[in-house]
Amino acid sequence: MSDERPILLAEDNASDAELTLEAFAQHGFGRQVTVVRDGAEALEYLHRRGRYTERPSTAPCVILLDVKMPRANGLEVLRAIKTDEILRTIPVVMLSSSREEDDLRRSYELGANGYIVKPVDFTEFSRAVHHLSLFWGITNEPPPPVRG
Repeated sequence: MSDERPILLAEDNASDAELTLEAFAQHGFGRQVTVVRDGAEALEYLHRRGRYTERPSTAPCVILLDVKMPRANGLEVLRAIKTDEILRTIPVVMLSSSREEDDLRRSYELGANGYIVKPVDFTEFSRAVHHLSLFWGITNEPPPPVRG
């Protein structure tokens, strides 16, 4: 039985979100990717609130989370995910243009499963997304859903 859980991409930069989706498509990655534009929307999606109340209860297989976002930054969202009994087992990979040591350290302290700095070059970016999709979307065995 195949795992049909989507990937959640929290990215406020429309160009970066589009490049990520293009990189997934370029490598034939067929899993659904849901894009949210800020940290508050990511939490609404995960908690099935607001416009996401009717979405399927299936948790994402991985969350790709930008560090620098409006309304709630990636570190705030990561903290909320990793302290939530239902959400904390969902793998979270920080996908950011930030190379700041503090962002990296705080991400891991808060429970990030990985941290990828977005390359500027599209070919390198595409390769990074391909590796990410191979591991988190195909190879990795995600945790079983938690019954709430």
